[in-house]
Amino acid sequence: MTRRRLLAGAPLLAAAAKAAAGKVDRWSIITIGNLSRNQYWGEPNDKAFREVLCTTTLITGNGFRLLVDPSMASPDSMARELNRRTGLNLDDITAIFITHEHADHVAGLAHFPKPPWYSSAQTAEVLNQGSRFPKRIEAAPKTLFDAVAVVPTPGHTRGHHSLRFQCDGKRIVVAGDAVATLDFWRDRRSFYNAVDPEQGSRTMDAIAKMADIVAPGHDNYFLV
Repeated sequence: MTRRRLLAGAPLLAAAAKAAAGKVDRWSIITIGNLSRNQYWGEPNDKAFREVLCTTTLITGNGFRLLVDPSMASPDSMARELNRRTGLNLDDITAIFITHEHADHVAGLAHFPKPPWYSSAQTAEVLNQGSRFPKRIEAAPKTLFDAVAVVPTPGHTRGHHSLRFQCDGKRIVVAGDAVATLDFWRDRRSFYNAVDPEQGSRTMDAIAKMADIVAPGHDNYFLV
C-alpha cells in the first residue's frame, strides 16, 4: 500500500477508534440490497436492468434501535420486512441514520416520523433542501448512543458516512455505498456514479483495517 493511501485512511481509522463505551447487543440485515445494473454480471452502466434496492440494517443496543438506510418506498413493505426479520414494528425504531443522499437510501425514510433522522452534516444539508421530507435531518454526533461510531467514508459521495461498532467480539462496518457489493470490494472499485472513485478505493482500504464484517450498500454482509 502506498504512503498516500495510508495517510488518506488515517482520519477514518481515528474516527472509528473513538467508538464507544456503549454496547451493541444485536444487528440484523432487514433488506438485502441489489444494484440496478452490475458490471460483474456483464451489464453495462448505461441502462438499468432492475429496480434498485439498498441494504437496510438494524443496530440494537441498550435503549436504542437504530435503522440504517430504510429502503422500501411502500410503508406496508417496510413494516412487513422489519417485522419479518426482527419482530418489531415501525414505531419501535428509535433513530434513523442515512449514509448518503441518494434516493434509494431514503426511500423509506418518511415511514418513521417519530424518531430523529441522522446523517453527516454535508448529507443533511443536501437532503434538507426544499420540502422533500416532513422534517429535517440532523447532523449526527461522532458517536451515536455511546456505542456506534459515525465514520467519514467519502468517495461515492463527498459527505458519505458509515457506521462502525462492535458486537459479539467482531468489528462491524455498515458501509452504505462506500462498498457497493462484495465483487466491487474485492477490486476496490466504486460504483459507476461515484463522485471520486480514487477516494472510494482509499476508503475501502481504510474500512478493511477497521472491520471484521462489512455490510455493503447493495449486497449481503461478508467477512473481511
